[in-house]
Amino acid sequence: MDIFYPFQIIANWLTFEVFRLTAHSHLGESVSFFIYDALKIVLLLLVINYFMAIIRHYLPIEKLRDFLASRKWYGFDHLLASLFGTITPFCSCSSIPLFIGFLKAGIPLGVTFSFLITSPLVNEAAVVLFIGLFGWKITLWYVFAGVFLGVVGGFILGKLKLEKYVADYVWKIEAQKYQAVEKNETKIVLAKKFWLEGWQITKKILPYALAGIALGAAIHGFVPTGFLEKYITKDNLFAVPISVLLAVPMYANATSVIPIMQALVEKGIPLGTALAFMMAVVGISLPEALILKKVMKIQLLVYFFTITAVSIVLIGYAFNLFF
Repeated sequence: MDIFYPFQIIANWLTFEVFRLTAHSHLGESVSFFIYDALKIVLLLLVINYFMAIIRHYLPIEKLRDFLASRKWYGFDHLLASLFGTITPFCSCSSIPLFIGFLKAGIPLGVTFSFLITSPLVNEAAVVLFIGLFGWKITLWYVFAGVFLGVVGGFILGKLKLEKYVADYVWKIEAQKYQAVEKNETKIVLAKKFWLEGWQITKKILPYALAGIALGAAIHGFVPTGFLEKYITKDNLFAVPISVLLAVPMYANATSVIPIMQALVEKGIPLGTALAFMMAVVGISLPEALILKKVMKIQLLVYFFTITAVSIVLIGYAFNLFF
């Protein structure tokens, strides 16, 4: 049984009884789709962000950085860095301090890239959206694909010995060491703190998520079924790389792109093609490149974007093959 079925009842009631929109009309289908997904995503975001606030409280990024730099991991450092990326939201605004902090802490460049590749693709908000829109099975494979991309991409970049292409000023910045501050906070105080932090994160994410859901609802209601499938099919070998190229000029976080991806899949675009588009928008966009250019020379950017793009294309083909 669908645990979110009550939300569908509420969405239908509001759409067809309160707003008195015609059932099975383009507008009615779009509004019902938007209300249902919005209710579902808001609930999931609130729950997940609360628990992620707890994790971040006991496992802050500075501790993760020092943990990775503190010992040899015998080949598992890329995997650990990618897994840490899944619990630490990363976006272009935080790319520069994270990049500098990791390198100055002694973490190898390739391991740093494993973290930076995975973090924007797989985080709690993205996982919430995937669970709500695609179910657990697709979500688990999506998380695996994001971690795999980070591990492989970081490993290859590390083997290429590209440290000379890091901006010169980065190596001159003094690293800041994390110092734990002990606080005697009661369980009630901590619970309130976690709720407030989770709510603040939800408020920041929600406008983007709702915008994505709104666009997805418009596609769901107004784009004829099978229209897009005529042009982008599993049989078109160039569909996946074309979707990646189309994504490069764009920039958005995962919460705003995943609902659009869902609507495209419902209209006939293969899952892998839509996933490749989403990953490219989030991970290798032109605006992201302009920001990272501040800490990387152009050669490193080219290597980073090329390897990541090729990996995304391969993931897209794999999803099209198995789903």
